[in-house]
Amino acid sequence: MGEGPKFTGIIGNNNNPNYDFTQGFYEKLGEGSNMSIDSVGSLQTSNGGGSVSMSVENSSVGSNDSHTHILSHPGLRPVNNHSVGHSVRPGRVSHALSDDALAHALMDSGYPTQGLENYDEWTIDLRKLNMGPAFAQGAFGKLYKGTYNGEDVAIKILERPGNNAEREQLMEQQFQQEVMMLATLKHPNIVRFIGACRKPMVWCIVTEYAKGGSVRQFLMKRQNRSVPLKLAVKQALDVARGMAYVHGLGFIHRDLKSDNLLIFADKSIKIADFGVARIEVQTEGMTPETGTYRWMAPEMIQHRPYTQKVDVYSFGIVLWELITGMLPFQNMTAVQAAFAVVNKGVRPIVPNDCLPVLSEIMTRCWDANPEVRPSFAEVVRMLENAETEIMTTVRKARFRCCMTQPMTTD
Repeated sequence: MGEGPKFTGIIGNNNNPNYDFTQGFYEKLGEGSNMSIDSVGSLQTSNGGGSVSMSVENSSVGSNDSHTHILSHPGLRPVNNHSVGHSVRPGRVSHALSDDALAHALMDSGYPTQGLENYDEWTIDLRKLNMGPAFAQGAFGKLYKGTYNGEDVAIKILERPGNNAEREQLMEQQFQQEVMMLATLKHPNIVRFIGACRKPMVWCIVTEYAKGGSVRQFLMKRQNRSVPLKLAVKQALDVARGMAYVHGLGFIHRDLKSDNLLIFADKSIKIADFGVARIEVQTEGMTPETGTYRWMAPEMIQHRPYTQKVDVYSFGIVLWELITGMLPFQNMTAVQAAFAVVNKGVRPIVPNDCLPVLSEIMTRCWDANPEVRPSFAEVVRMLENAETEIMTTVRKARFRCCMTQPMTTD
C-alpha cells in the first residue's frame, strides 16, 4: 500500500448501465493519508492509523476530490448560521458541522422527510437524531458519529447526483436495496439497522456504532501482530455464523473483508456494509466490479458468473488476516494482487505452525474452483472443531506445566 491513486483500464465505466454506484470510497478524516485504489471504484486509506471503509454512492471513481458537491445543487436553501447550535442538541447539527452541507441538507426542517417504500416503520425521526462529527468522507457522501434516541450510532449520508437522472435512479435502487437488506437481516453477528430516510438532496442510513472500529483498523493498531489464536478463532466463528445466516436467506455480501467487520465492546464481530449485496438469483446482469481485489474471488475478478461461494473465498482471506495479523498481498498493489490470483494462482502463505484444521479451512475456502469451497455451515463446524482442539491443547499444556513444577515448597 502507500502508492498514490492509480487509474487503470480495469476500473468500471460509469456509463455502463449495470455499473454499481455503491462502490465508492471513504477516507479517514484528520490524518494525512496516502490513497490507493483497492477495489474497482473504491479508494481506501492506508496510513498506519487505521482505515474506515463503508459503501458510498460514488459516480466519480477517478476523483480524489473528497468534497461533496451538494452546494451546487439548484434550489438548496442556504443555512442560516443562527440555526446552528453550539453543541449537539436533538434534531440539530453540532457547531463543528456548521459548514457541512450534507449534514444541513439532512437536518433542515424546511424540506420534508420522505418515507421508504414498504419500509415506513424504519423511517427515522430526525428530531431524535443528533449529528456529531464526520469521521470519514468520500466523493458523494460522509460517515458521521451521532446519537439516535440517546444511542451511539453511525450515520451515512449520501448525496443525490442531481445532474444525471439515470444515475440517480440507479443510486435510488441501490439505496432501497441496502435498506431492504439491513431491515431483513437480524442476527447477533450482523450490524443492527436503526433506520433510514430520504430528503430531496440526500439519502441517510443509520446503524449501531462500533466503538472498536473495524478488524483492519484493529490489526493495523497492533502493527500487524497476529491476534491471540483463541480470539482469532472466536472472531472467525462470529463472521462464519453471520455469513451462514446471510447465505441461508439467499443473499450474497460480495464485499466481505476486514474493513467491513466491526468490533464491539465484548470483542465480538458484526458484519457491516451491505451496500453491494445482492439476492443470489439476481446474478445475471450483476456488475462484477464489486468488492475489493485483495479479498475478491477469481471468478469475480474475471467477470465470470458467480455464486455465494465468492463470500467463502473472501472469508478464507479474512481468516488468514486474523491468524497472521497481516494485510493480504501487502507487497503488491491491489491490481497486482488481482493479476497474481487469477493468472498465477497465488494465495497468501499459510504459516508453518498453523493449526492443520485452520490451514485446511483457508485453503479450501480460497480454492480456485468454487465447488471445492465449503458452505459457511461447514466452515462453522470446522471452526468449532478448531476451537475445541485449541482448548484441549491449552489444557494439556497447563497440565504438563503443572507436572514439571515441585508439588510442594520443600
